[in-house]
Amino acid sequence: MKQNYLLALCSAFLLWLAWPPIPFTALILLVGMVPVLLAIENIITSDYKNKGRLVFRASFLCFVVWNTACIYWVINSLTAVMPTLMAAFVSIIPFGLGSLLMAIAFWLYYRLRLITTKTLSYAGLICFWIAYEYLHQTWDLAFPWMNLGNGFAQSHYLIQWYEYTGVYGGTFWVLMSNILVFETYLAFKSNDSQKRRYTLAGRSVVHAVLPIIVSVIIYFNYTEASNPANVVVVQPNIDPYEKFGSLPTSAQIERLVHLSDSIGQTNTEFFIWPETAISQDTEEKNIRLEPNFVAVQNFLSKYKNGNLISGIESFTLYDNEKTKTARFDEQNRHFFDVFNAAILIENSAKVQFYHKSKLVPGVEQVPFADYLGFIKPWFAAFGGSSGSYGKQDEPSVFYSQSGIGVAPVICYESIWGEYVGDYVKKGAQFIAIITNDGWWGNTSGKDQHLQYAKLRAIETRRWVARSANTGISAFINQRGDITQQTEWWVPTALKADINLNEVLTFYVKHGDYLALAGSTGSGIFGIWLLSAAFFRKKNIVVARNGKN
Repeated sequence: MKQNYLLALCSAFLLWLAWPPIPFTALILLVGMVPVLLAIENIITSDYKNKGRLVFRASFLCFVVWNTACIYWVINSLTAVMPTLMAAFVSIIPFGLGSLLMAIAFWLYYRLRLITTKTLSYAGLICFWIAYEYLHQTWDLAFPWMNLGNGFAQSHYLIQWYEYTGVYGGTFWVLMSNILVFETYLAFKSNDSQKRRYTLAGRSVVHAVLPIIVSVIIYFNYTEASNPANVVVVQPNIDPYEKFGSLPTSAQIERLVHLSDSIGQTNTEFFIWPETAISQDTEEKNIRLEPNFVAVQNFLSKYKNGNLISGIESFTLYDNEKTKTARFDEQNRHFFDVFNAAILIENSAKVQFYHKSKLVPGVEQVPFADYLGFIKPWFAAFGGSSGSYGKQDEPSVFYSQSGIGVAPVICYESIWGEYVGDYVKKGAQFIAIITNDGWWGNTSGKDQHLQYAKLRAIETRRWVARSANTGISAFINQRGDITQQTEWWVPTALKADINLNEVLTFYVKHGDYLALAGSTGSGIFGIWLLSAAFFRKKNIVVARNGKN
């Protein structure tokens, strides 16, 4: 059994080696699961007892090591705002929960092997895995950071066909390639016929190489239609812990204005500031009376078509409890919602707000609050929040004075392909990502987050203008190329003439259809497993009664 655990660890190492931000290694994903598949095959064909338990242990070992090695940086942000023990507990969500769901997919594959052919079992494994990824992006504990399709973000020229499939196409590619390579290995190891050996080898090569060829052709033949707009992104480099404490919001805005003015042009359409750039709690209804709002409008007055997109900490007051996330202020006797929001300010009285929808579990929202409301006090250490932030259920597009539509995507939301695609369906001509990646420190987290933004550019064929508080800010074109980027922890600003786009890709039109298909298949295989278990139990009971 030790050999099987070593094989599982080998897969963990290969998957880590292939993951961003390590460059030029993404294709290792196409073979990275072969060792753990071999470990599971060894268990299935052995005379071990409790094979299901051993399959689960081997696969969980692989995936928990891989997940922890890739997203170790999560605990950096948690230990900064809560006791170490609490941080370790909350980190179970990204480290352990995803790994658990991955291991369950492999355990269900083992259960299928007991009742059907290997081919159908492989189909079940693919469906179970895709269903896990879809679940892990839709429920209250969502953390789709480690979806297999994200692994090609560093090598975006390999997956230009994401404009048709989204990241789930990459997940299918990885799983199917690993299965074919594994079967080829078994064929050459056994006494299979020469024809079967070379047929499997040929299929493995074609399945790996054909998507690359298609992608490279798309990449070099893709041409952007000329429709320029001048955009400025600002990186103020304000310590994320200082910005809510010792540094006044007015001083932060002065720095942002200075950096914006340093490269702004008379034809600049958008200035983009990072998440929570306006860090003072601001009542949305009275925003026009706020000194910070007046300062921004004074800055914009010199830019005829200028618009500012900025992150803002905002709140709304209610006479009664209008939303599930509303909190009660006992001193002033009213309800209120707090938002991690984006705001668009222009040279008029018009103001547009967007409330972040994809909230970070445990930090910005209490998971399953309807059932676990009693744990709200546990989260008081999370920046002083004793409940969930308010949110809106659907994305909304900001429109400039000249009619340009832009998607205001806040931080964590940028890893949801279909959600970003919904902005585009509603009229967004480019994507503005505002984030505050300094919480993680100078780790691979900030680099992964930047690389994932390239996937959104390819899926939607929209430019991405990314403003990060401490780094990395960037411009990404419609092919996913990073055309400009800043360094980490450097105050600066970038400008570019980006091309707006109104064409909808196949993926934008149809969303995560592969995820829905995989989840449907998972349901069918799941019902089959339950039926088999039911009839097996019934037959055992009948057999026992017959003996009696």
